[in-house]
Formats: sequence, structure tokens, C-alpha cells
Amino acid sequence: MTSPPTMPSVLVIIPAHNEAENLPHVLPAVREAVPDADILIIDDHSADATSAVAGQLGATVVRLPNNLGYGGAVQTGFRFGTRHGYAYGVVMDADGQHDPRNVPDLLAHVQKDGCDVVIGSRFIGEMTYHASWVRRLGMRMFAAIAGYLTRRPVTDATSGFQAMTGEVMGFLATEDYPSDYPDADTLIMLHYAGFCVQEVPVTMHERISGVSMHGSIFKNLYYIPKMLLSMAIVYFRYHTLAGAQRNATRHFDDQREEKSPA
Repeated sequence: MTSPPTMPSVLVIIPAHNEAENLPHVLPAVREAVPDADILIIDDHSADATSAVAGQLGATVVRLPNNLGYGGAVQTGFRFGTRHGYAYGVVMDADGQHDPRNVPDLLAHVQKDGCDVVIGSRFIGEMTYHASWVRRLGMRMFAAIAGYLTRRPVTDATSGFQAMTGEVMGFLATEDYPSDYPDADTLIMLHYAGFCVQEVPVTMHERISGVSMHGSIFKNLYYIPKMLLSMAIVYFRYHTLAGAQRNATRHFDDQREEKSPA
């Protein structure tokens, strides 16, 4: 009797744009931390040798024909993971900011604690670099708003270092996922969709080389109002949907009472 094929377990999704210099430092560390995981590089239309370097280092590579932005690259990874049936996914950066040694702990909380999404927080862990005052202001503001809307403590609403179940990957593969900065708005969306979200401490470093997508003060000034608007849209979208569902339920119950015999 032939044994049924085994479901692939863990996919590490790493969006990358012009990260050829950083990947030789990052990918071996990921492989050492989670040797049984598959590593997927989403090359967001890089102008350097990102795809070639990733392939030489043994990663699976998906090269996008156009630059989709960070969120678009991450969602491509979710769609890949969903299509190939991975049970768990990990999202981390290609620039060396996220410490691969924390990946097993993130996965353990998803696999053993029954939580759907685990966020790596630098603020209950360790942050070895100095963020700009604009960035720090945004981090604190979004954490406070996300905590208020989800009714639970949130310390790092902008962390992109995450582990999740295959069900969450499937949800995010088809949901309206932000193309540029999927941060606090996505955390709120997951909460309203009924998923369990928790934070665990991780260590975050300065990027090894290159320029961060948050490096410019102009990008930071754009990021704050954009994220506030996105969070408001998520909030009103889910509350409007919940209200419509409640009204539909009441209408159905009223009709059933009218038809029932006195």
C-alpha cells in the first residue's frame, strides 16, 4: 500500500528588493535555525542579483515582473504557501533586521499554543538599533490604537516578523492585503476576522546594508497618515459587515416569527 504524500510543513517567506548583498548573511542563518523549513525568496523586481544569489544559496525564488511593494511581495508568498499546502508560514525581512534564531520560538507558539498568528515584538524583546523619532512616534501611536481596537495589549503593531498557520496564509492570500505597509491595519483585520494573535519577544537589529523602505523622513511622514486611514477603513469595514449580518439575522428571525402559527 502506497503511503499518502506528506504535507509540506514550514515555509519561510522572505520578500526582497535589491538585497543581493544581505542574502549571503541571512539565508545561511535561516537554514541553520530551521533546517527542515523551505525558504522562499520573493524578488520584488530587483535591479541587482537578488534572484541569482538566492538561487545559488538554495532558496526557491519567485521573481515578480513588476515592483509590487513589500505587501504585494508578501502576499505573493502567502499565495505560494497556500497553493503548495504548507501548514505554517514565517515572514521575515531579507536585510538582517530579524534574527533567524527567533524563528523556532515563533513557530513553537503557533504549533503548540494553538494561536493562529504570533508577532515578534522588539519592545518586549531587544532592539539593537536606534529608530528615528518619527518612526518611534508612529510605532507607539499604532500600538496604542491597535490595542484599543482589539481590546488586548499590543507593543509592536508594525512588526513584520511573524509566524502563522496555513489557514491564516490562505485568508491573507485572498483578503484585501496592503501593497506597501501591512502593519497595524493587518493586525486589526486578523483580530476582527476571528484569529488568535499574540506577541512574543524577539531581537531586531539594524539592516546589514542598503536602504530601508522606511529610511526617508518623507516616507515616514507619508506612512503615518496612510496607516491611520487604512486602520479606519479596516475598522469601519468589519463593523459595517457585522452590522449588516446582525440586521440580516434579525430580519430572518422576524420573518420566521410571522410565519409561525399563533
